[in-house]
Amino acid sequence: MINSGVATCASDGHQDAPSARSALAGPGPIGAGLNRAELDGFRLGGQTGLGGRPGLGGRKEWADTGLAEVDLSRLEFAVMDLETTGWSPEAAAITEIAAVRVKGPRGAGRGRRPGELVRQGEFASLVNPGVPVPPRIADLTGITDWMLAAAPRLGTVLPGLLDFARGCVLVAHNAPFDLGFLVAGCDDCGLAWPGFTVLDTVMLARQVMDPDEVPDCKLGTLAGFFRARTAPNHRALADARATADVLGWLIRRLTHRGIRTLRQLSTWPEVVA
Repeated sequence: MINSGVATCASDGHQDAPSARSALAGPGPIGAGLNRAELDGFRLGGQTGLGGRPGLGGRKEWADTGLAEVDLSRLEFAVMDLETTGWSPEAAAITEIAAVRVKGPRGAGRGRRPGELVRQGEFASLVNPGVPVPPRIADLTGITDWMLAAAPRLGTVLPGLLDFARGCVLVAHNAPFDLGFLVAGCDDCGLAWPGFTVLDTVMLARQVMDPDEVPDCKLGTLAGFFRARTAPNHRALADARATADVLGWLIRRLTHRGIRTLRQLSTWPEVVA
């Protein structure tokens, strides 16, 4: 069941609008999470994160994660996607959050191709951003002010997402964009950012895809190339499902190269942090 609230399943625009950052959380303490310098490390074009690249950071050191030496096929991943009212967390807000929890298969699965990860659960919610959705964004995503009117505020949704992803490697396609909004949202809602280990499928694809195979590493391109079970469509859950399928095939390519752990993968700091 996925609706305007939170659901988990087992198996630009308006100069007169209020500030998106001030509207995110609703009533409650502001700024009780990360400090501002740490928050800036997640932003596109921001400071260098702990992983050595702009926009990715916030994890513990590799020796402390407990995940560094685990075979990638045995890890659980929370593959997430956001829809927003714009491109910067300073000026825009989240309108939809989704995540798919996946792990590697144990033996052959009926009807499953070798590169496909097993879906363990899903989380999805619309989010009332507290500001109007610009028309061009509504046209892109299909998410309208009317759809969001009865949706919960971000401060209600975020704790569920963080709990859903606990213990997982967090994955996103162009991770600095999504993390920028998530970390800013946690900061505004008075929530501590858990410091996930983060994997960026865009940067991973750029390492393992041959230029002769695909013209670019956009999600739609990769999903089509790998024949993902779900086509991305600028809605959070569909895009998260597509990213999860792409991740499975990228991990398969890593295995063929002899890369089987996050520690080995961390030699590409733009991929994992």
